Amino acid sequence: MSLHLLTAGEIASLIRDRRLSATAAVTAALDRISAHDGAVNAFTEVTAARALARAGVVDAAIAAGEAVGPLAGVPFAAKNLFDVAGSVTLAGSVIEQRRAPATQDAFAVAAMERAGAICVGCLNMDEYAYGFTTENSHYGACHNPHDLSRVAGGSSGGSGASVAAGLVPISLGTDTNGSIRVPASLCGLWGIKATYGRLSRAGGVMFVPSLDHVGPFARSVGDLALAYEAMQGEDIEDPAQSWRGMQRVSGVLHEGVTGLRVARLGGHFARHGHGYVQVAADRVADALGARAMVEIADAAAGRAAAFLITAAEGANQHLDDLRTQPERFEPLTRDRLLAGALLPAQWVVHAQRVRSHYRTHVMELFRHWDILIAPATPSVATPIGQDMLEADGQVVPLRPSFGVYTQPISCIGLPVIAAPLQGVDDVMPVGVQLIAAPWAEDVLFRAAALLEREGICASVVAPGFV
Repeated sequence: MSLHLLTAGEIASLIRDRRLSATAAVTAALDRISAHDGAVNAFTEVTAARALARAGVVDAAIAAGEAVGPLAGVPFAAKNLFDVAGSVTLAGSVIEQRRAPATQDAFAVAAMERAGAICVGCLNMDEYAYGFTTENSHYGACHNPHDLSRVAGGSSGGSGASVAAGLVPISLGTDTNGSIRVPASLCGLWGIKATYGRLSRAGGVMFVPSLDHVGPFARSVGDLALAYEAMQGEDIEDPAQSWRGMQRVSGVLHEGVTGLRVARLGGHFARHGHGYVQVAADRVADALGARAMVEIADAAAGRAAAFLITAAEGANQHLDDLRTQPERFEPLTRDRLLAGALLPAQWVVHAQRVRSHYRTHVMELFRHWDILIAPATPSVATPIGQDMLEADGQVVPLRPSFGVYTQPISCIGLPVIAAPLQGVDDVMPVGVQLIAAPWAEDVLFRAAALLEREGICASVVAPGFV
């Protein structure tokens, strides 16, 4: 049985029906990680002993006839800025190696395990989540399973690569300016950035508190829904959380999009990228019955505000280390954080005003539309080590440019599902953003499920890892 080709839902069903043990499922995942992660470099730590112990608990519960969760025995892995009890939370940095191991799991990790899933390790990322490519000089670049010479995206690169290579069916990541949606696009996966405040971020290393989100990656919409539901729960430890009760989305996956008003974003979102990313967005828009092309006039200003807020808040998280041990940062991360620390306060205040005005402008669109469609990235994955990107007739710095379509959405906390398309570029996958009003994730899941059923969007284990 090729477990790495099964969905998380299929694995859990086999385990609940006693046709497969959780121990066997975890052992198979650990064996695949051992065999293939040397080429991908998605993991910074494999928590084998913990995972096997947890699998034994799940198997014992099933043998005793006890109820187990919807993800019973399903292996998953978490970006290495989530606390995992017994492991040092590195956040892509060598500075954090001085930390003691975490004494308890982050809320999201614990929530997944309450649903029966089993954490098998911690995943590679850009240092302190400040990047879009996961070319980490401390722990090595993460390689895209669809082409090992290319980046996996970032900052949740290990999260994307681990699922695309079939090492785990589900992973957890974070998204500040696009760090779930960019790896999902470049690795050909489903990913969700839930509404700001929907999912708890407690237990880990924050990057930009006013922008940080958490969410899962998966190769099917059903698995994405299971993980999204599992990660929910009220948590007073995250002051940004606005608990509105559990949102069940698994039940809406067959409802389709009848009655939903869908529009394609133009203007800023129709420029800045290769032609094929616009083709991908057009295919999704057509499949969902988009009735208009609409513009967000202030998208560039919203993105600029996100840059300033990111730099300032991100720097504030690391001021002591920037003063006392700047040489231990990656050079690019250090320079951006130092620049953020030197920003005039009046600039940051103005950026927050722009952000507020921009949010009001965008929310007006949702009086008329339920879903907005836009590309996720300006290109497919680029070669590791490449510094510049040529797109839309311009040559621009590659790393910040991967957020050209995601940042204008991030800074106002909207829910987004990244939907994967294969073959648009004829070589590599690319993603499209499905965007909704705050708290309307169920609408996005309806659209995503339809796109999957009709074969417009699909995610597969990378061919070299089948």
